[in-house]
Amino acid sequence: MLRGITDEDRWLMGEGRHTALHHVLGCFLDESGASFRVWAPNAAWASVVGDFNNWNPNAHPLISEGHGFWRTHIDGVKGGDSYKFQITSSQYRSVDKADPYAVWAEVPPRTASRAQHLDYQWHDESWMSARNGTMAPNRPISIYEIHLGSWRNHGQVNYRKIALELAEYIAEQGFTHVELMPLMEHPFYGSWGYQATGFFAPTARYGTPQDLMFLVDHLHQNGIGVLLDWVASNFATDLHGLAYFDGTHLYEHADPRRGYHPDWTSLIFDYDRGDVRSFLLSSVHSWLDRYHIDGLRVDGVASMLYLDYSRQPGQWIPNERGGREHLGAVELFREMNQSVHRTFPGVAMMAEESTSWPHVTGTFGDLALGFDYKWDMGWMNDTLRYTSLDPLFRSHPDSHRLVTFRGMYAYSERYALAISHDEVVHGKRSLLEKQWGSPSAKLAGLRTLLGYMWTTPGKKLLFMGNEFGQIREWNHDASLQWELLDQPGHSQLLAWVRALNHLLRAEPALYREDDRPNGFLWLEPEDYARAVFGYLRRADGERDVMVVLNFTPVRWDRYLVGVPASGDWSVLLSSDDPHFGGDGLMKPGPIGSRGVAHQGQPDSLLLDLPPLAAILLVRNEPGRN
Repeated sequence: MLRGITDEDRWLMGEGRHTALHHVLGCFLDESGASFRVWAPNAAWASVVGDFNNWNPNAHPLISEGHGFWRTHIDGVKGGDSYKFQITSSQYRSVDKADPYAVWAEVPPRTASRAQHLDYQWHDESWMSARNGTMAPNRPISIYEIHLGSWRNHGQVNYRKIALELAEYIAEQGFTHVELMPLMEHPFYGSWGYQATGFFAPTARYGTPQDLMFLVDHLHQNGIGVLLDWVASNFATDLHGLAYFDGTHLYEHADPRRGYHPDWTSLIFDYDRGDVRSFLLSSVHSWLDRYHIDGLRVDGVASMLYLDYSRQPGQWIPNERGGREHLGAVELFREMNQSVHRTFPGVAMMAEESTSWPHVTGTFGDLALGFDYKWDMGWMNDTLRYTSLDPLFRSHPDSHRLVTFRGMYAYSERYALAISHDEVVHGKRSLLEKQWGSPSAKLAGLRTLLGYMWTTPGKKLLFMGNEFGQIREWNHDASLQWELLDQPGHSQLLAWVRALNHLLRAEPALYREDDRPNGFLWLEPEDYARAVFGYLRRADGERDVMVVLNFTPVRWDRYLVGVPASGDWSVLLSSDDPHFGGDGLMKPGPIGSRGVAHQGQPDSLLLDLPPLAAILLVRNEPGRN
């Protein structure tokens, strides 16, 4: 039975701290039919129209409960029935609106909401009871970003069908988590979910809410965490959605200098309003609660934080302090992250934030946001710029600094290293095609790039298709090029990523100190002439892992690299291994140290470095393989 609206509900909603509006607003099925409630404080009149009354706006008027809330109960409504709210403004203009709190919708291009219960029998108790800490900074995290509609698009894509294939694939490849691109209902498929109309409803393109629950449940049962892209940076302008909802700018800011996004031709939430922040907070909590999601990646954080984002002088309004910081968005993020960590222990919040905003992952200071991780967009841009250079131009100090510069800020936040869908669309070329040289050189270069990524401090995120060297750019209307796995170079690249994932789990030095400077030590940071880098990954009580990267197509024989301890060293993993498509030039060892100091280290090794290769070595220890 739908409960009444309390004074506490109204107070929390107005304060921007209500996290459970989805329990009091929307459509709620019961034994006799359904209760409906909508918030439309500026409406003159409202009714429910749907399949159950032949879309007659006069059949079921809503009754005002005061304070902008409207409610009714309708007998005979059943699961799957389509409905909308007809909202009549104070100017007596009537518009049929989808339910802002709907849990399901019609399959686009149809636009109505659908009545639906959310009953589901979960079987992921083991995962849920143990997940606290699975995304902690001292744990191995390797995320596979996926667009469900184009991963394996052979016929109708369905949450349940893809669950079986995806769980098997992810488990085999060794990724710890999947990140689903936005699933909030959206009218334009080509927006990839980043311009939503349904902030509580998974897209009906792939099935029912229970089908999505099955997908998450099945991944959890296979030991795989599930992250979800969540978008509050903008919303679609479509007439049936949130725009001008009750005849006023209820959700968007009324001034286009704050309420209209010039890049995306979409609308921007009015984050200064408590009721809007409560709507967004409730959306976050609904996904985490109803769907057992393990973390959210918040899209477009920078666009929300800055009032002058993508705007020229005169096109934006300063805040009350005269600055460009959007204080309402700051308040949203702070309350969101605090409430999530309080209510859902073990859930991680990740920010796509591309600027130098202070303390994105911090909790101290009035601008600290409290996220768990921040995407390192600087690392991504510098790395892809470096690895796309002709090796001749990599051998220059300015180019070399594209790799070493990260040491200046690597521990200022807790970072995730993300090579996402944004880097392989709109003429940017696939990750493989960004590499230099012949097809075989491109594959070797990509193996080296991924070897660098997996051994550099920061959690890992890779967009689908990059793990086996997709050739063409990502196309949301087409399946990935799985046929490439019939070619040795691509299947061997996949084997390399699989080996990196399994090694990441096995070697604490590669992950435990990701956010602390004592987990990383440069051994060779200056050899720009040969485009070689050497460093050590460390963790207290664990063996060190030495990494040497050769970013040129030249073999460097008897290459001298300093090491912190004498003894024999052996190759732990090499991208030059024939199993991964290499030439097998790097011998597994043992390689004895020389007793000669080098680059500030007490000892050194002579290595024969294969071209375009990532080499991982460990010091031999008695009793450990």
